Amino acid sequence: MPDYGWTGGALPNFVSHLECGLTGERYEAGRLHGLSRAGRPLLVRYDLDGVRQALPREALAARPQTLWRYRELLPVTRPENVLALGEVVTPLVSLPRIASRLSKGGELLVKDEGRLPTGSFKARGLALAVSMAKELGVTTMAMPSNGNAGAAMAAYCARAGIKAYVFCPDDTPDVNIREIALQGAKVFLVDGLIDDCGKLVAEGEKELGWFNCSTLREPYRIEGKKTMGLELAEQLGWDVPDVIFYPTGGGTGIIGMWKAFAEMEAIGWLGRKRPRMVVVQAAGCAPMVKAWQEGAEHAPRWPDAHTFAAGIRVPQAVGDFLILRAVRDSGGFAAAVDDDAIMQGWREVAAEEGLLLCPEGAATYAAYKQALADGRVGPGERAVLFNCATGLKYPMPKAGTPLKLGSKIDWQKVAAG
Repeated sequence: MPDYGWTGGALPNFVSHLECGLTGERYEAGRLHGLSRAGRPLLVRYDLDGVRQALPREALAARPQTLWRYRELLPVTRPENVLALGEVVTPLVSLPRIASRLSKGGELLVKDEGRLPTGSFKARGLALAVSMAKELGVTTMAMPSNGNAGAAMAAYCARAGIKAYVFCPDDTPDVNIREIALQGAKVFLVDGLIDDCGKLVAEGEKELGWFNCSTLREPYRIEGKKTMGLELAEQLGWDVPDVIFYPTGGGTGIIGMWKAFAEMEAIGWLGRKRPRMVVVQAAGCAPMVKAWQEGAEHAPRWPDAHTFAAGIRVPQAVGDFLILRAVRDSGGFAAAVDDDAIMQGWREVAAEEGLLLCPEGAATYAAYKQALADGRVGPGERAVLFNCATGLKYPMPKAGTPLKLGSKIDWQKVAAG
């Protein structure tokens, strides 16, 4: 039995209903759902008065340090359906040397999601999505993925005994493809982008009855991702940072965290203060940045999407309006950074602070530097960057100077590098 700090029968459950994020139309809880009738994401709603009475925040101190510690704000009802692979509370890692150099009194923290199972924050969303799929009787799941989400779904499906099919762009890092396959999923390489893969998943859903686990096309990945916001507030002593930089593709995490902050205020864990939410995208694929700049509610598909930070190479997001609402309601902004800046940031944080980000995490650092330079972040502010995966999963620049044994070594050259 997974260690989520509960020894009773049924888990405490406060889900009241599901709700279309666009229209507000209500849907019955406890049934299998995809998108709403309006073709938009469904959001899980809770009896927050009940949660407030059942769970004072002080009670969390005695619970195991996993995302399941927030069980009253999660939808799983039966302990046997909790699929746990060790979803730790991820650390906040300070970057003091960089903060001292750049922010003149500010604090720079990285929420390092690479410590989670399968090495990325996709484990949060897929732990909940697959647990709920198991609870609701799903036997086969499918998704498009740029790599990390597919690996997470494959792992949790293996845990659940659910068949898994994953469709990836054919330039997805080989380590991801091998990881997905080793965990028992059927993986297919597609000569297109992630939304092209999504079209194939939709065809398979229609032809073969697969459950479509594409980003935001089922309600529960948001619930897993919102635990980032719950953890962050708890780690900061029930406070929030001034600004959060978040690498944004499909945007599940930024939607989930914004939902978490509202729920925590409703149950008395937080006050009204909110962080400014910053969407970070690559210059070669920045549909949310363009929509934010134009004051639009929806973001049309980005043509010719390209960036080596594959996790944010998402040409179009079904939850675009929810992402943009979070940014605007928080007083935040959207920023695009080019691949050169991402690569420079990747090297800089690793060399100066010893923290190996993933490229998408490095994009948040590049955007933070940009925002300090143009004044959108003040020098004394506390900023949190989200590093969404371990950097060890990604192809890195070649390095190393060869030395030939038996030859005379010029140690001055060695010392100079």
